[in-house]
This record gives sequence, structure tokens and C-alpha cells, in this order.
Amino acid sequence: MGFPGTWMTQTESVVYRVVPKCACSTIGQIMYYSDHGEFFDGDIHDAQDGMHKWAMEDSQPLITENVKSHSSYTFTCVRNPYTRILSSFFDKICGIQRNGKRYRGNLVPLLIQKYGIEVGSPEDGFEFDQVKSFRRFLLFARDTIKFRRPMDPDIHWSAMSGHISTFIVNGGKYDKIFWTEQFNDGMQDVLNGIETPNPIDLAEIPRFNESEGHGPKRLHPVEDYFDDLSMHLMYEIYKKDFNLFKYDFDNPGNKMPIAEIDLDEVHAKLGA
Repeated sequence: MGFPGTWMTQTESVVYRVVPKCACSTIGQIMYYSDHGEFFDGDIHDAQDGMHKWAMEDSQPLITENVKSHSSYTFTCVRNPYTRILSSFFDKICGIQRNGKRYRGNLVPLLIQKYGIEVGSPEDGFEFDQVKSFRRFLLFARDTIKFRRPMDPDIHWSAMSGHISTFIVNGGKYDKIFWTEQFNDGMQDVLNGIETPNPIDLAEIPRFNESEGHGPKRLHPVEDYFDDLSMHLMYEIYKKDFNLFKYDFDNPGNKMPIAEIDLDEVHAKLGA
């Protein structure tokens, strides 16, 4: 199994387990800058050198050795499940991707046909009933995660605890898990714990939101998208995420965490 989704700086100053839709573009660019003194020109997910990634075969032995011996400071970042799945819907389902096409080719036509979802298009200004379509998408997301149909779950809406657990189960240990909602505080803790060839001033770092501008803007407050049934589905899919990363399940309008993350609890419950 190894350590899928794991990135490491070339200097091995820090190891990061990527969780999709949780500031991973910005974190990757900070890691790249810390080694090279400049940002990667393009989407950091496309970088084939300048950083170790599990997806690159040459990097795997180095990452494995580092993680197994816990040689470097290791961290990841999480996000409120309500805002994370909304972001996945607007970016991946409604949005046009960087290559000018719909995400995963036939995925959107499948959703339109099987779940009655509407997504609009750039030509009509993305005019559609966002709340109704999102709730139908949520049903689809639940079906993929609970029943693996009509397809396996996608990394952008599968539970954060699932991404984070593969690292622990295979022998990794986290020094820090922080919240996207308090990004600067959390990332600063990471930077304080490591030595980087190039100093980083978080106040000067731009936000690399690679998904922004590809699709429709969210028209309503977060809580408007989640009725009683939607919240039931959210708990069914993301119960561990709410509980372990201390987000407020009862109030979709509150994106902030409500308690501190207990790293020992995370390792115990996700390492079993």
C-alpha cells in the first residue's frame, strides 16, 4: 500500500499527507518555495520535479524510509465537511476543469441522467437551482462512499479520515493536524517545527486556489444547502470527520472547529 498522497520536500525538511480540497495547492507551493526560494510555475499538482511525491516512483523509497523512521516533521490539514463537499460540488461537478473539459469525462452526464442533477454551463452563466442540484449530488456522493456505486468514491469527496488513516495504518505518525479555517496559525506551527533553506513569511504568501473561477459562484449561505435529510446523509458519510477533527455537525453555518484536535485519539481510532 505504501503512502499514497504523501509529499515531501527535496531537503526532507517536512512530510505532508495531502487531503484534497484542504488548501493542498497552497501547502504544496509553500513546501516548494521553502526548498527553492520561488513558487512552482503552474499547478503544484502537476510538478514532476522539485519535490518528492508518492505518485513518482523514484520518490517512493525515500518517502517510505523517512516516514517509517519518522525522520521529519509530518503534518496534514483538514476542513469543515460541509464547506469541503460544497467546494467539491462547485469545482468538480459544476466547473469546467483546467483542460477545458468536464471533470472525469462522463461523470457529469451520468449524474444528470441518474440523479437529475443540473449544473448549468458557462454559456448560460451557470443558471440552475444550486440547492436542489447539490442535494442530489450529496445522495450520489453517499452512494459512492457507502455502496461504491454507480462508481468508486472520488478523492475529492471521500472522507478526510480515510485519506489520513492510510498514512497511519502503514506506519506513519503525524506531528500536527491543523484546520484550513485557521490556516496561518496552523501552518506557522509547522514552520516553527522545521528548518527550511528559504524563510517563509505567511503574510506574504498568496493563496493558490487552483479551482477558483472554473465554475459557478455559491449563491447562498452554507446552511441553506443542508436540510434535515442532507444533514442525515452528511453524518452517515462524515461522522468520523466531524468527531475526530472537532467540527460542528449541528450547525452547518458554523465552519469553525469547536474543540482541539486530539492527535492521540486520531492515531488510535484511524490506526486500528
